[in-house]
Amino acid sequence: MASTDTTGTTADSPGRATADTADRAGGLGGLEAGLDALESSATGRPPFRETFVRKILPPIVAVAVVLVLWQALVSLKIVDDPTKLPTPADVGAEFKDAWLKGELLGYIWTSISRGLLGFLFALAIGTPLGLIVARVKFVRAAIGPILSGLQSLPSVAWVPPAVIWLGLNNSMMYAVILLGAVPSIANGLVSGIDQVPPLFLRAGRTMGATGLRGAWHIVMPAALPGYLAGLKQGWAFSWRSLMAAEIIASSPDLGIGLGALLENGRNASSMSMVFESIVLILFVGIAIDLLIFSPLERAVLRSRGLLVKS
Repeated sequence: MASTDTTGTTADSPGRATADTADRAGGLGGLEAGLDALESSATGRPPFRETFVRKILPPIVAVAVVLVLWQALVSLKIVDDPTKLPTPADVGAEFKDAWLKGELLGYIWTSISRGLLGFLFALAIGTPLGLIVARVKFVRAAIGPILSGLQSLPSVAWVPPAVIWLGLNNSMMYAVILLGAVPSIANGLVSGIDQVPPLFLRAGRTMGATGLRGAWHIVMPAALPGYLAGLKQGWAFSWRSLMAAEIIASSPDLGIGLGALLENGRNASSMSMVFESIVLILFVGIAIDLLIFSPLERAVLRSRGLLVKS
């Protein structure tokens, strides 16, 4: 009897094992299908109403609150001197007047064209400089502290020597932008490279990715988040440097940018023009971040699985 039971159990073992394997395979398949469904639902495009409530409505509410508080300061006579604080309507009238004269877009384009071109020059210089500083120990020891010191130096300090060296022209503007943006871009890349795991570099050398190939295929992609942060900071420095240069070194030959418009408002004691230029400077800075850097940052994070597409 015992022999018969043993034989029956032995005979049933292959079938039972096959059933267990099938059950495990079915369970793993169901788990995989569930994960795929979850990922598909998470990466689907949300409805417009949800996007509006989460991303569009909050800044609209914030702007409305600022306008209400601004108008309240004037209406309640907390600030009753219009030469110190104009009403939102006065600033709006200044915008309307500049638009009707066809000057508003000219103010914006004069500054934004200089800022973007100067930033591209800084990008072309700061990227290889940061790569060399990060990878060559002697250069890092020699130049690294200087780059950190230049990054902390206020960009407005470069305007007087740039005017003396180059005169009142666009070259002076670009020189100030470069001196303000290049250290930030280079230091951002150095910081990103310092955070690359050594395992990536060893794996790249094993596969023959050395020298420029290693820098292009291994180092730069791995350091991309830190590098992108340096680019954002570099743009902020370049934009502030340009505004400082346009305020201090205004000239009819240079045209009227946003910084020159701010200085013209101060000279004319027109607070509505001053506020107009401040709003435009903020608008351009925010627009560049939303249109260029934020999409790049989301794409980099999403490619590394750190951000769910929404």
